[in-house]
Amino acid sequence: MDDLALLTRLREDVPGRSPADVVRGRAALLRAIGTPSARPARTRRSWIWIGSAAAATCGLAGALVVAGLPGTPGSADPAAAAVLTSAATAARTVTDPVVGPGQYLEVRTDAVYGATGTTEADAEVARRERDGNVIAEDETSYLESEVSAVWVPSDHAGDWMYVSCARTPVQTFGPRSETFAAESAGIGDDIRRVLPGGRWYDGTPFGMLSEDDLAALPRDPAQLLQEIYRQNGNAGPSRDGEALVWIADRLRSGALSADIRSLFYDTAALIPGVTITEEQATLNGRTGTAIGRDEENNGFRQDIIIDATTGAFIGEREVLLRPSADMPAGTAIGSTSVTTTVVDAVPEGTSLCAG
Repeated sequence: MDDLALLTRLREDVPGRSPADVVRGRAALLRAIGTPSARPARTRRSWIWIGSAAAATCGLAGALVVAGLPGTPGSADPAAAAVLTSAATAARTVTDPVVGPGQYLEVRTDAVYGATGTTEADAEVARRERDGNVIAEDETSYLESEVSAVWVPSDHAGDWMYVSCARTPVQTFGPRSETFAAESAGIGDDIRRVLPGGRWYDGTPFGMLSEDDLAALPRDPAQLLQEIYRQNGNAGPSRDGEALVWIADRLRSGALSADIRSLFYDTAALIPGVTITEEQATLNGRTGTAIGRDEENNGFRQDIIIDATTGAFIGEREVLLRPSADMPAGTAIGSTSVTTTVVDAVPEGTSLCAG
C-alpha cells in the first residue's frame, strides 16, 4: 500500500552529591516555594509526524510584551528556570566538536512517531454508511521508529548528505491497532538525499535555521522570545506553547552550536507555563530533565530533555494528556533523540539502515 492509498483510507475528503543532584535539589526547593503557572492550549497535527512547530495564538498587537526574569511571574516555573539556567551556563563552557577539512559532523536522530488512521474494515464502514466520512471512533494508532542522519561537511556551503530509514512499528494499543499496523506495513523506503549547502529541494534550511538566520537572531533572551512570537504569528491556540515548540524544533536538528543552545535554554526559561515534567527522563538510553508545557485544550505537552550539568540537548517529545485513537494518556506520540559524532566520511548508500 502506498502513501496515497493510506491517506485515502484515512479520509476521503537527582553525604556525596553530584552536580546533577545539586541542580535537582535546587529545583525541588524552588518548585516547593513557587507559584504554579497557567497552562494555555495549542493545536497539533495527528497524522504520522508530530514534531514540528505550528504557530502561536496571540500577536503582539502593536505592543512589546517584555518577558520577566527567569523564575519570576510571567516566566517559567522557578524550578524549571533553575534547570534551564544551569544548562545554559554549562553550555557556555562547552567546546564544540572540531570538524577538520574533509570531515563531517554526523548528526543521528533516533525517533518514534505516532501513526493514526483507520483499518481497512473501519474505512469500508465509513464509505458505506457515512459517505466516506471518518469519525474519531474510527481511528486507531500505533508507534513506529525511524533512524535518520545528516552529515554536515566542514565547509557548510558544500553538499550535506541525509539518510532516512524506513519506519518500523514498535508499539501497538490493542487488536485494532495491531491490525492497522499490519495493514500499513511496507509503506516508505530508505531514502538518501543530497542537501546542497544544507538546504532541501525547496530552499528550506536543514534544522529550519540557516547560518544567516542564526547570525540574525537577537542574543538577548528576552528579545529573542519576542522575535519568536513575531515569527510564529497569530495562528494557533497558544503563543507561549508555540514558542517552546519553536525552540524544540530547532534544538532537535542537532546541528546547533553550544552558544546557540545556551541562548535557547535561557529563552525557554522566560516562557510562562514551562515546568519540570519529569526529573529523570530517558530517551534512547540517555537521561536528563524533561522541561515542558501542557496544552490542555488540545491534550498535548511539548517537552525538551536536557542535561543540566553539561548543557547537552538529549531530545524532545510530545506527550498525550488524554486518551486519543486507542493511545492512553501519557503516551509519547512523538520523540527524537540526537547524538553527534565527527567522522571522516559519509557511509555508502543507505548502509545506516542496515544496522
